[in-house]
Amino acid sequence: MSAPGVGLVRRLMAAAMAAAATLTFVFLLVLAWALWTYNGPGPASKGGEETVVFLRPGSGLNEIASTLEREGAVRSAPIFTAAAHLTGAGRELKAGEYAFPSKASMSAVLGKIKRGEVLRRFVTIPEGVTAEMAVEIVKASPLLVGDVPTPPEGALLPETYEIQRGQERSAVLARMMDDRDELLAKLWEQRQPGLPYDTPEEAVILASIVEKETALASERPRIARVFVNRLQQGMRLQSDPTIIYGITKGRPLGRGIRLSELQTPTPYNTYAIDGLPPTPIANPGRAALEAALNPAKTNDLYFVADGTGGHVFASTLEQHNANVAKWRQIERDRAGADVPVVPAPPAAKPLAGG
Repeated sequence: MSAPGVGLVRRLMAAAMAAAATLTFVFLLVLAWALWTYNGPGPASKGGEETVVFLRPGSGLNEIASTLEREGAVRSAPIFTAAAHLTGAGRELKAGEYAFPSKASMSAVLGKIKRGEVLRRFVTIPEGVTAEMAVEIVKASPLLVGDVPTPPEGALLPETYEIQRGQERSAVLARMMDDRDELLAKLWEQRQPGLPYDTPEEAVILASIVEKETALASERPRIARVFVNRLQQGMRLQSDPTIIYGITKGRPLGRGIRLSELQTPTPYNTYAIDGLPPTPIANPGRAALEAALNPAKTNDLYFVADGTGGHVFASTLEQHNANVAKWRQIERDRAGADVPVVPAPPAAKPLAGG
């Protein structure tokens, strides 16, 4: 080969080596940038100490990466996608709502989504709310979607339930109903013998009355026994909350019950009807259901408020009249006025609750 040819080859080789070195240098720079992007600090949160991102169910890796970049949780969707592929995490990413600390690394973000560390959100159904009120609580949650019909009264189990953003309201209500059915079936199998219920639903009716009569869990078995004793002896339940339900469907009455309302027959006026009302008057909680199916073993037939938030019980009308007189005295003392003592009704129509 001639000297000019050798020189050309050398120049070409030098150029190729220079180009390769440049490409290597560029590759190393890109790799270093990618590694820094993956392991280094992420974007600062736009809204305070954390960035909240919702990854919808069914999202693919590309959509997840784009959502994270758009919401400011990661700097680069392509690098997140590449990292998910290289680490094998792309097949394990879980949908849901996430909260990422400000400047969290992409590595931390990817790991959190892989582990499914979603935000924990809850909705609480208090004991003793009606089915209509429970639906209002569920509808008020901005995290849930969809409409839902009002379930039958007493069909829900009041509890605190974990929910996720985008979850169907109907699914949340269905879980509440399933939990009640499961608990009721278990308690029915373990129920006390000799109870005056033919079906589990009748037990729920009584449990709902117990629930509305007292806020003290410790009292519920004894109050349940009062009503069980009354049913077994053919006495009317005479429960004030049943009257209120017949008037307002469980909404607060905002005043005392009038004598005319005590005397007005409705399907729920247990001063006027024999036995149980046709449906529950609320959604009883676990303690009330347990009390209705395993009531205390007493001879109590009466109870009245004791002035401390609880009740005092009696097995005879004479004892009950004395307890009522004490309660009326407490009412007079609190009112600071000369309120006359109201005697208990005659034995034919004894007073059950305060």
